Amino acid sequence: MKTIAADVRLAEAADAGALSLVHAASWTSAYRGLIPYRALSAMVARRGPDWWSRAIANRATILVLEYGGEIVGYATVGRNRTRGLSVDGEVYELYLKPEFQGVGFGRRLFDACRTLMAARGLRGVAVWSLADNENAVRFYEAAGGADVATGSETFEGVTLHKIAYCFQ
Repeated sequence: MKTIAADVRLAEAADAGALSLVHAASWTSAYRGLIPYRALSAMVARRGPDWWSRAIANRATILVLEYGGEIVGYATVGRNRTRGLSVDGEVYELYLKPEFQGVGFGRRLFDACRTLMAARGLRGVAVWSLADNENAVRFYEAAGGADVATGSETFEGVTLHKIAYCFQ
């Protein structure tokens, strides 16, 4: 019997096209019906392979989750951008292709993010999620996140509420 492992690693230049595909599939699935169509389409279109190539070349910290030789998820991480939160690190994004959600890959990628940030001396981690993104809210609550702040973003006149979860 052959076992296929899921590996998490830092993104490389050759990953730009795959990252673009994961981004498009995951964002469309997660935000369809939440973020107005035109705004969502524009956000997805901006993140093509060239955008990802530039991000990798500029040394953005991007982790990819690879399964069976295919990139099926990614996360972007760095310093916390919200001064009011008492943590040093932040997971800016964590997304999986829809068909790879619910099987433990998200938790594996999230744990890798936390481990990497701790190794870089960042104490604690924040994650923001849209309040109406039920899958993300369930995921971060099940992972032990403390709901510590709220905020909002407006897209084409539609205001969406978001929640900050912190992990120590």
